[in-house]
Amino acid sequence: MVLSKQTKRAVIGRRQKLTPYLLVLPAFLVVLGLIVYPVLTAVNLSLHSGSATRLTGANYRYFLTDPVQLKNIGYTLFVAVMTVVLALLIDLLLALYIRFNQNRLSRLVMALTILPQFIPGLVAVYSMMLVVRNGGTLSRLAQAGHTFNPNLMYSAKGLIMVNLWFNIPFALLLLASLTSIQEASIESARDVGANRWQLLQKIILPATYKQFFIAGAFIFMGNVGSFTTPFLMGGNTPQMLGVVLYKEFNQYLDYNRAAALSVILFALCSLSAIVYVIVNMRREKWR
Repeated sequence: MVLSKQTKRAVIGRRQKLTPYLLVLPAFLVVLGLIVYPVLTAVNLSLHSGSATRLTGANYRYFLTDPVQLKNIGYTLFVAVMTVVLALLIDLLLALYIRFNQNRLSRLVMALTILPQFIPGLVAVYSMMLVVRNGGTLSRLAQAGHTFNPNLMYSAKGLIMVNLWFNIPFALLLLASLTSIQEASIESARDVGANRWQLLQKIILPATYKQFFIAGAFIFMGNVGSFTTPFLMGGNTPQMLGVVLYKEFNQYLDYNRAAALSVILFALCSLSAIVYVIVNMRREKWR
């Protein structure tokens, strides 16, 4: 059967239209299998209780009304938000120093900011525990004739401090935006009498708005559901939600409540994801 030229063109046109979708199909199936399906399964499981077949919101009511669980949620949000604020401040200071000081020390600082990426999290937490616990390295160094207990174990202060150590590498994300600032712009501002605060407010911060929001979103998502540090250094009450989820699943064997808490954690992380998407879609608005 001989096809006409018009028919051949139509077939080729359809193939060209389908080719991009066929190329994307494997990645789409991976997303469905590894992200969408588990999320839908968790949502379905969270809406059941025990052997009951009808849908119920009892598992969500438990976490959103029980005083102990509300305290756990508030504690988790406090640790995560404080980590975001302090980590962004420290990362900004590190990025500013590396960007505007071209010397051996700044290169050393830049190398050290990458260090947390190469140390396993479990090793890092145990090492930090040896330093900050009462009677640990910090206590022995600071005693000087009197008892010194930092009381950083099993407290929000200790969790936040260790979280800051893990989030130091985000300084490189802010540094990437700072490198886009031309030296001519800095020199021109100085020539017209701008001081350091004005340089920061008028030139540096506007150039780093996007990276600030992106880094903050990743830091929040990484800490709101963290498990290793809260499990090893956290107290018995209140507890981070990652530890609560572990106990619901492994100790109490209440898979429905564990699924509900998973959905709550997913919803909290989605807030950061929304910020990330909005910032990327409105790229030019922040410049």
